[in-house]
Amino acid sequence: MGLVHAATLSPSKRELVAAWLPTQPWAQGRVIADKVAEYRLDDPAGEVGVETILWRTADDALLQTPLTYRSSPLEGGEDFVICTAEHSVLGRRWVYDACGDPLWAATLAGAILTGGTQSQMVIEIDGAMVDVPPRMQVRGSGAAGATVPAIASVDSVSDGPVAHVVAGPVELALARVVGAPFEGAGTQSGTLTGTLTGTLSGTVGDDPTVHLLASVHPVS
Repeated sequence: MGLVHAATLSPSKRELVAAWLPTQPWAQGRVIADKVAEYRLDDPAGEVGVETILWRTADDALLQTPLTYRSSPLEGGEDFVICTAEHSVLGRRWVYDACGDPLWAATLAGAILTGGTQSQMVIEIDGAMVDVPPRMQVRGSGAAGATVPAIASVDSVSDGPVAHVVAGPVELALARVVGAPFEGAGTQSGTLTGTLTGTLSGTVGDDPTVHLLASVHPVS
């Protein structure tokens, strides 16, 4: 479960991603038109925000940007820092492209292998905790109780429309551009899929499309 603060972030998430995208070859010059959805995964220690945002671009592509929000710099993460931002409740946050963050790798692998879902988000209103309906439902293909290998480092990131992240004993693939083909699909040990819900860019109702978002397999 995650708490949504009634707060501001400066620069905003849209602003920081819009400034970062032009530096990423996989974005191919695309420009954000709308924020479509987001999903969060839980940091067991409750210290780091782990959020993936989906954006619709001006040419109708769907981009996926995994981010981590930290209260101090990630050791060894200099190549993946997007910016620092000021959170009106939590203070300064270091914002990272999560593909370079081992905590993201561990939470994503855990969600896939154990059949996990996005965190339930809540907001405090007049002293009561109120559920925030998700705009994307995600689910891992594994089963509860499955063994999840320990992940303490990101060893390499091979970027493109699908990013490949070697993190200790596993390799994760993440669709930077949703719908891009996953190479070696037959070697996947598990996948994360998602469906969009609610009001989407002017369309009211659920979108039944099941999007392949990420996969995991052991490092050979």
